[in-house]
Amino acid sequence: MQPLLKRVKALSSQIDSAFSRLKISEKVIEASKLTDELAQPEVWNNPNYAQDISRQLAALQAITEPWQLLKSQTDDIQELMDLGDDSLVGEFEVQVEALETEFNKRRKDLLFDGKYDDHNAILRLSAGVGGTDAQDWTEMLERMYLRWAEKSNMKTSVVDRSTGEEAGIKSSVIEISGAFAYGKLKSEHGVHRLVRLSPFNSDNLRQTSFALIEVLPQIDTPEEVQINDKDIKIDVYRAGGHGGQSVNTTDSAVRITHIPTGIVVAIQNERSQLQNRETAMKILRSKLAQLLMEQQAEDTANLMAGESANWGSQIRNYVLHPYTIVKDTRTKYEEHDVSAVLDGKIDGFIEAYLERE
Repeated sequence: MQPLLKRVKALSSQIDSAFSRLKISEKVIEASKLTDELAQPEVWNNPNYAQDISRQLAALQAITEPWQLLKSQTDDIQELMDLGDDSLVGEFEVQVEALETEFNKRRKDLLFDGKYDDHNAILRLSAGVGGTDAQDWTEMLERMYLRWAEKSNMKTSVVDRSTGEEAGIKSSVIEISGAFAYGKLKSEHGVHRLVRLSPFNSDNLRQTSFALIEVLPQIDTPEEVQINDKDIKIDVYRAGGHGGQSVNTTDSAVRITHIPTGIVVAIQNERSQLQNRETAMKILRSKLAQLLMEQQAEDTANLMAGESANWGSQIRNYVLHPYTIVKDTRTKYEEHDVSAVLDGKIDGFIEAYLERE
């Protein structure tokens, strides 16, 4: 019994250490406050705000609840073993092994120690050079991330989307909610390059296409990233593209320019100008948070001009012809089953990036 009890105490110590590093107790308190806020009827007078709070709560619970359950089960088994009933050694052995297996599974969470790693994520996908091929490639990547999110039990919401004239998409903005969504997806930040035989070329020639993926930590509260009103310029205009009647006949679209950095965020999907403005401000705060990390600036007033991702930062090649391979230029991790990768199998790339940091 003593060797087994020693293992349980060692496991309990490791769990306590993980609680401290992941700030589980603080997150539990924060989740409790959000639960209380959602219980107030007046919060639902602003549906967008209430939904943001709900997403924040769900993300916190996805992180804290598995660790709380693991700690509770470990404390329970230790308490039972302290009673010293040797006839239950076999049963305890099975339970301890299960707890150790669960801990080894959960300990990957310890890789997410960045400032915003526990936040939800915003993905901005933009087609690069390559015309229709690039727009089709961008839509393929959009599907890849949506499939990954589905397999990872993450929730997704397409915030803004601009389709191409012939095929594919020009751009897409997706909110992805779940445990460590930003921490996992930050490895995807940069330019993705595709080499294939073009389905849009009558001669079926080999074509190289590019798409820019920006991965931003979702900043839901203005307090996290403060923006001076004099630093932004807001324009409203008539929305274009596909949409309901009021989308195309009222000045509902919003374009916000952050003057010091030159960052521009335009949103037109919602019917309401107010909703589009709130969404655009949330994305702008998220982009500035990314820049604050990259430039190691103390506040937005110290940021230099520039985007958080640019076309010079190619991170991954997807080759479909003359051979098939997906290779990350930073970690050198590669997969030969390109179809599986494009169907959302990107965890290998994510883990290789996290272990490299």
